[in-house]
Amino acid sequence: MNKIVANAEEAIQGITDGMTLMLGGFGLCGIPENCIAALVKAGVKNLTCISNNAGVDGFGIGLMLEQHQVKKMMSSYVGENAEFERQLLSGELEVDLIPQGTLAERIRAGGAGIPAFYTATGYGTEVAEGKEVKHFDGRPYIMEHALKADFALVKAWKADTYGNLIFKGTAQNFNPMMARAGKITIAEVEEIVEPGEIAPDAIKVPGIYVQRLFKGVNYEKRIEQRTVRSN
Repeated sequence: MNKIVANAEEAIQGITDGMTLMLGGFGLCGIPENCIAALVKAGVKNLTCISNNAGVDGFGIGLMLEQHQVKKMMSSYVGENAEFERQLLSGELEVDLIPQGTLAERIRAGGAGIPAFYTATGYGTEVAEGKEVKHFDGRPYIMEHALKADFALVKAWKADTYGNLIFKGTAQNFNPMMARAGKITIAEVEEIVEPGEIAPDAIKVPGIYVQRLFKGVNYEKRIEQRTVRSN
């Protein structure tokens, strides 16, 4: 099976209005920049987007928010996007804020075929409203459902032609678990090599989880918050 496509525009074919998407990344690190640009160009709307954060103004998912393409965000951290804040407060955007560890585990469970699990995180807060509660060893836990998506859009450093993926540093973040939880996973990478050129124990996402693969271009690799010490 040939998984390689020419570019992001070809890779996102089949993404239509109203779908649920997972988008990898943490802050501005390891996000699928090319796929997001292609989605903005395609103009698909009413999307439910599952992502740790919502980008920033003018970059990442922030570009999709500016075009009113997102109906609902399921995220953990959204504190650096003024347009997100405006849409939330005005009622234009539905938001499900999820504790970061719970978000990661819900995605991981979706990829592992686990429909739900119990966690103590969020008990006694708004996070627990409307959710089943059970006690284990005398402690209350809330039930959280797994998350899956029509498409998962991930960014890796390198892949072979079979779709085996490796990541560089913290750009790994949410990408591997999302790759496993999408019905169709699109991976954009910086380099594509031949099978055998990636050491087996370096592979973080086996190619069986990847349906479409392309080499991305023009990555900005922004630093969200640059902090330096004084001389």
